[in-house]
Amino acid sequence: MSLPVGNNRQAMDISKDTSKLMSPTRRDLLAGLAALGAGAALSRGRLTAQTPGGTTRRIDVHHHFANPELIKLMADKKTAGWNTWTPYSPAKAVEDMDKGGVQASMLSITTPGIWFGAADETKRLARELNEYGAKICRDYPGRFGLFAVLPLPNATNALKEIEYAFDVLKADGVGLLSSYADKWHGDAAFAEVFRELNRRRAIVYTHAQVADCCQSLVTGISDTTIEYNTDTARTIISLIDSGRAAETPDIKYIWSHAGGTILALPGRFLGQQATRANLAKQADPKSKLGQLRRFYYDTAGATNPIQMTALKTLVGTSQIMFGTDFPFGRSANIAAGLEESGTLNEAEMKAVNRENAVKILPKWA
Repeated sequence: MSLPVGNNRQAMDISKDTSKLMSPTRRDLLAGLAALGAGAALSRGRLTAQTPGGTTRRIDVHHHFANPELIKLMADKKTAGWNTWTPYSPAKAVEDMDKGGVQASMLSITTPGIWFGAADETKRLARELNEYGAKICRDYPGRFGLFAVLPLPNATNALKEIEYAFDVLKADGVGLLSSYADKWHGDAAFAEVFRELNRRRAIVYTHAQVADCCQSLVTGISDTTIEYNTDTARTIISLIDSGRAAETPDIKYIWSHAGGTILALPGRFLGQQATRANLAKQADPKSKLGQLRRFYYDTAGATNPIQMTALKTLVGTSQIMFGTDFPFGRSANIAAGLEESGTLNEAEMKAVNRENAVKILPKWA
């Protein structure tokens, strides 16, 4: 989750000069209505058929859901963005998808997640959310997929939920947060969970979290401003430095918000691998750069030319996927932001909007 993303473009108002319509003939009136209709259609088409890439079938890999219990829990705890969830419904999600030309969205939860210190409660919430998400998929066939919730940090419970989510609910992948109880993805406590996900050749989508260690560090500055992106970078580096990424070559990893502040860390994390010459050639798959280039990154909150240019330079457009952060982001705004960033040509726009996602989600082709 993030605060509402930038690049918002308000719907264009169609002005009406009523002084010229004081005494219209029937022909004048019909002509005027036709012109207004054409203008409105052109405005709508700009983000669909006439957008670079020309697609109305985007795949959104960063789309949140919550059941009524989790929404109430977030409201009771006044977690970040809690009031954005009222009201929420899958129907409203579909309405937003249609406005942005999104064919299908992959459901996942967001901060604060479901871990509040009690393993049994977390286990119950994970199962209820996964069944709720599966029901949304059934109720809106072809519009939603499920990145299942895991009851981490309890690895034993997570392994059981992986089995249920994939074998019974037929989930498309799993949706994690960047940290749990001050443990990041490379922590030894999660090793068996990632090994099982690798065995299943799973998609692992990770959304930013505010780690327990690092809440309210700067007075007056929201955690969403700094910590979401920073914690994403922490868990990416943890996964690579621990060797867990190399150990799980069959997992398809997707990171929220363009990988967060990983885009600011190549000089320190990659060293000489970040030189112009090395970036211009194919990286050793086992190297840190090779691992970063194997991962996928979504566009939510990152459709400005600074982040998109950096992401293209670091990993290439083949690794970028369309993501909105719904209900905190809007699909039409993200589509407009990508267009306005000026960083993607027509072929790249097609890849980001749909083709890259379909490669690892073939059933949505």
